[in-house]
Amino acid sequence: MRYFSYVVARDYGFAPNPYGNVCTLATCKPDIRKAAKVGDWIFGTGSVQNVGRDKLIYAMKVDEIISFNDYFSDQRFKHKKPNMLGSKIQMYGDNIYELKDGIWHQSDSHHSLTGGLINEVNLKKDTKSTNVLISLNYYYFGQDAIAIPHEIKGDVLKKGQGYRYIRDPEIADELIKHIELQSRKKGMIGFPCKFKSDFTRFKGG
Repeated sequence: MRYFSYVVARDYGFAPNPYGNVCTLATCKPDIRKAAKVGDWIFGTGSVQNVGRDKLIYAMKVDEIISFNDYFSDQRFKHKKPNMLGSKIQMYGDNIYELKDGIWHQSDSHHSLTGGLINEVNLKKDTKSTNVLISLNYYYFGQDAIAIPHEIKGDVLKKGQGYRYIRDPEIADELIKHIELQSRKKGMIGFPCKFKSDFTRFKGG
């Protein structure tokens, strides 16, 4: 079991997508999606642009890993496909990639251009790994992010881009216990930091 920590710079409910009683990481963070195994934990922390650097936006235990194509065709995750005429939750669906005859197709979504045109920057980055991480055991706080205990912040927090391993399992266990004590339940606890904002598209870069 390994423990990954990274900064969630843009929390729209897209990456990760915490809706429908399942948390998925299907876009962005290709290095984590490539490296993570079933049983690993992923911790997403805040930034100065949202809830602050010392807070935890979400934690997920990886229960399943499937490919983009399996994710796209699996009826369990049809509610994760974006609907640009639906609710904001539906608009931020992350089930957007399908590989047909060697060509990637990108659905109209937060990562596409206006009108559903392919955003090549996001496509190139997202498809560096075709793994989709799936969790039924997760805590998503979003705008209700919880403070990370001061005594372990130095071992948990990652500055800037990329990710870090929390190498001491006792530190990770302490963080998980803290999360459990601070949570009313598993699953989605708060809405994304940017949920009140109008729907936006990410240009990439």
